[in-house]
Amino acid sequence: MDKFIIKWFLNILVLFLVIKISPGITVDHWDTLAVAALTLGLVNAFLRPLILALTLPLNIFSLGIFTFFINGFMFYLAAKLVKGFNVVDFWAAFWGALWFSVISSVADAFTRPKAGKTFCFHKTTYSASPGPERNEYDNVIDVEKIEDNEKKDR
Repeated sequence: MDKFIIKWFLNILVLFLVIKISPGITVDHWDTLAVAALTLGLVNAFLRPLILALTLPLNIFSLGIFTFFINGFMFYLAAKLVKGFNVVDFWAAFWGALWFSVISSVADAFTRPKAGKTFCFHKTTYSASPGPERNEYDNVIDVEKIEDNEKKDR
């Protein structure tokens, strides 16, 4: 639930920036901005994959450029669903959606957890069984050792 709230708040900030940057996109109140960001997120989460699937041949033929028009349509649809969130025409929605995706991608890059902190390594323990003695490094591949054996085989 915390991730959803953070993402929603981030979308509110991004949409605020898009409104300030793009001409033709306005919002009446700050609470309308919050509802518009939520609506835009829901439309992109549920309706956009369906539209992308239905227009897949056209998207392949255009080498993915048609996706920009779908994003603009989703932005325009969100403006039609939320009273007080106004978009003048489709081209304003197109550029607003483009700005929204660029700024949102940059913001996501800064809020995403760091890759180095998500990995965890576990020590493998073995049971006492007959055979050669094992140590804690048996599950490690020694690249140099493999290369030495390959040289001997030649």
